[in-house]
Amino acid sequence: MTERERQNGSVALAVREFSAWYGENQVLRAVTMDIPQHQVTAIIGPSGCGKSTLIRAMNRMNDLIPGFRAQGTILFHGRNIYDPKVDPVEIRRRIGMVFQKPNPFPKSIFENVAFGLRVNGFRGNLRERVEWALRRAALWEEVKEDLHRKSGYDLSGGQQQRLCIARALAVEPEILLMDEPCSALDPVATAKIEDLIRELSSSVTIVLVTHNMQQAARVSDCTAFLLLGELVEFGPTREVFTRPRDPRTEAYITGRFG
Repeated sequence: MTERERQNGSVALAVREFSAWYGENQVLRAVTMDIPQHQVTAIIGPSGCGKSTLIRAMNRMNDLIPGFRAQGTILFHGRNIYDPKVDPVEIRRRIGMVFQKPNPFPKSIFENVAFGLRVNGFRGNLRERVEWALRRAALWEEVKEDLHRKSGYDLSGGQQQRLCIARALAVEPEILLMDEPCSALDPVATAKIEDLIRELSSSVTIVLVTHNMQQAARVSDCTAFLLLGELVEFGPTREVFTRPRDPRTEAYITGRFG
């Protein structure tokens, strides 16, 4: 039995009746879904459907937005991450995030990856951990000679995104949230990120927001379709794309709207 097969049935995050608002504008409506452990879950849907709000709710990034409020629960190891006693900084360490546009820091490649480790008081061998993270992000061979000489800004767009992935991986999150990580990249860089996503999913749970349905079909194990803040359909990707249960899902996938 493979590691993926052993993990089937395990839930990394349990979203229960989760609703969200920005001021008076409701953007999520009683979403309930289980994110399976050590798999790739894609979230698809037209612009404005609530995809980014949902993924950012999974590590409380929305807390930083004025006027945001939420109702319902998101359970991580059986505990609601919105419990007032839960430290959102700790949640963001354990549930990392990669954004749509690569956001390297104006520091060396080494210091970009080491940043989160320093903030979290890492006491191990910093150089070994940086190398480990860059290898996991499939970037080490390309930058190993320039760790201290080049800034993160000196890398190509695809390399910058892999650098940001390495930075997120360095603190060993259990879950990695990716919000349109390939939207600003060319096809070659996109293919590298997709290969990386598949490789990482053997040890890290990945939740991927994407507008690209072909990408969702290529890399994900499960797919969630959101429409106007409602979870219309959620299931194994092959079934969602070939035998959708809801006619709205079929209409979106076949390009009749969205």
